[in-house]
Amino acid sequence: MATTDTLPASDPVTFQRQADVLVVTIDNPPVNALGVDVRRGLVEAIDAAEADGAVAAVLVVGAGRNFIAGADIREFGKPPLPPSLPEVCSRIENCSKPVLAAIHGAALGGGLEIALAAHYRLAVPSAKLGLPEVQLGLMPGSGGTQRAPRLIGVKAALDLMLSGRHAGAKEALALGLVDRLGEGADALAEGLAYAKELVAAKAPVRRTRDANALAELEAQRAALEAARDYTAKKSRGLFSPMKIVEATEAALTLPFDEGMALERKLFLQCIESPQRAGLIHAFFAEREVLKAPETKAAKPRPIESCGIVGGGTMGAGIAVAMLDAGLPVTMIERDEQSLARGRAHVEKVYDGLIQKGRMTAEAKTAVMARFSGSTAYDALANVDLVVEAVFEDMAVKKAVFAELDRVCKKGAVLATNTSYLDIDEIASGISRPADVLGLHFFSPANIMKLLEIVVPAQVSADVVATGFELAKKLKKTPVRAGVCDGFIGNRILAVYRQAADHMMEDGASPYQIDKAVRDFGYPMGPFQVSDLAGGDIGWATRKRKAATRDPKARYVQIADRICERGWFGQKTGRGYYLYPEGARTGTPDPEVEAIIDAERQRAGVAPRKFSDEEIMRRYMAAMVNEGANVVHQRIALRPLDVDVTFLYGYGFPRHRGGPMKYADTVGLAKVLADIREFAKEDPLFWQPSPLLVELVERGADFASLNQSE
Repeated sequence: MATTDTLPASDPVTFQRQADVLVVTIDNPPVNALGVDVRRGLVEAIDAAEADGAVAAVLVVGAGRNFIAGADIREFGKPPLPPSLPEVCSRIENCSKPVLAAIHGAALGGGLEIALAAHYRLAVPSAKLGLPEVQLGLMPGSGGTQRAPRLIGVKAALDLMLSGRHAGAKEALALGLVDRLGEGADALAEGLAYAKELVAAKAPVRRTRDANALAELEAQRAALEAARDYTAKKSRGLFSPMKIVEATEAALTLPFDEGMALERKLFLQCIESPQRAGLIHAFFAEREVLKAPETKAAKPRPIESCGIVGGGTMGAGIAVAMLDAGLPVTMIERDEQSLARGRAHVEKVYDGLIQKGRMTAEAKTAVMARFSGSTAYDALANVDLVVEAVFEDMAVKKAVFAELDRVCKKGAVLATNTSYLDIDEIASGISRPADVLGLHFFSPANIMKLLEIVVPAQVSADVVATGFELAKKLKKTPVRAGVCDGFIGNRILAVYRQAADHMMEDGASPYQIDKAVRDFGYPMGPFQVSDLAGGDIGWATRKRKAATRDPKARYVQIADRICERGWFGQKTGRGYYLYPEGARTGTPDPEVEAIIDAERQRAGVAPRKFSDEEIMRRYMAAMVNEGANVVHQRIALRPLDVDVTFLYGYGFPRHRGGPMKYADTVGLAKVLADIREFAKEDPLFWQPSPLLVELVERGADFASLNQSE
């Protein structure tokens, strides 16, 4: 019978000899992050294995649901405590006895670097292996860029590091990242069996630093250059991706120890980069938005089935999101023809996936079996949640809600997908206002991650909690918003879009503004976005608001002139840009420039030149100032809610963390000084937010308001 001697243990790392295998268990909930105590414990365990003549091999496993999910992010930016992770990896790799890593769950970042330092690797089916540091503005810093290419070649290693994606157990085996797949789910049992085999076979210590996947130098160099070219285009403006390529090149050209030294140098440069701070802020903010007062106060209602009223582009997109989450969906339209069109919109999404080879015809049939349609509201009698997605008109929406009030069962959640309209007014028109919620999806609703959960005055807490639960089912990122015209995102958009219009009338071309915004890191500029969404949508909003517009406020009419010609953007072949023969990317239009010139003359504006830097100062000052107003008025609970809204709904560059994080980075005093300077020419538009003024006076920043309620 095997003898089991317990050896000295460091709290989150315990080690125990089972026969001649030292089993090292990492138990640092919730994800076995590589904090200082774990690092010390691993070194202690290897020292113990070296010192004990009865130990023939070492097995490293994780307790709980993961192997090791990565470094401890909470230690970033603090003075490093020894041993460093590169030292731990080196200690494991230099062990004179075979070390085996048995992987289940996540082996990510530093967790995979620990596994790469081991001499053998086994993965059970639940394993997810990856080097996702790029998503936090970082790069592997403990040998990932040196060991992974030596083990699996440059192409596969760079694919993992530059995408940040996870590889499953089978793919990891095919790549050569692991040596064996475990049959069962128990990493400890599978690892012990493999370790005993290695001992019986007198398997040698096999150091990854000596692996020879880089032997075909020409092919490896070609793969590196291809990745460099692709990264330069795709990750334009990002810091860490090119550092990853540079470090990987060192694996090809330098001895291992020199490559490790360069990796460490480049890793520390990434740590110092403001992009790292922006990306880490985004990482934490998207977890923090899940916490709202109502989600703490109440449990969600069950959601087993859903209804959609309206089968247009938005309604169909929401239906697809719900079908993809496994929910049965009933669509209501006003007549059979509209219903057939709505169903066709839904099928078109799945047919597109079949064409791309991402779905089978059988899978589509199975999904569509959960879809039903009707022209009678009574078909919604038993659904748990309905989303109204009809035309943006108060009278139309009130008529829909009167029908929902009539037919829906007690306790059903009645949601509106309005982008701007007053949900309090919609709710007050029916007999159960406590059941009414805003669920503002972004187009295309089956793809866009943001879901604004708009909280009217009379709604019950469990209905709000149900909105958050639905977001989770749909794999959306929810942000809690209060009721106002445009909620968080569209309200702020309206203001910075006005700032862009002012600059256009004052002398900047829409094409220069779009380019400056793209160079800042957005995928598209505001005038390209208008063309994509359809200029008629903004035009309808401007006409709706015309009666309440302050007559003293500046109003630029250029967009109205373009819309009056029926130029609504991509769908009509021209807007601000020309889209010949259905082109997706527009080209500048001299006729639009002529319209702009005529409007400048009508308004008595003498055009002047703008630098790209001034364009962005104004664009961001308008965005940040209105963001501060939204927080000040409690439409957004915290600045981070504004950040997440813009990261997920408006294409804000993730490496800048969101508009409020960006303002903190620039300095709120500087942003306020800009606003006061711009106010000299237009004091009505450029009114500093009371919150911004107060924070600057206190010497505080937006981050200070992000503590969870």
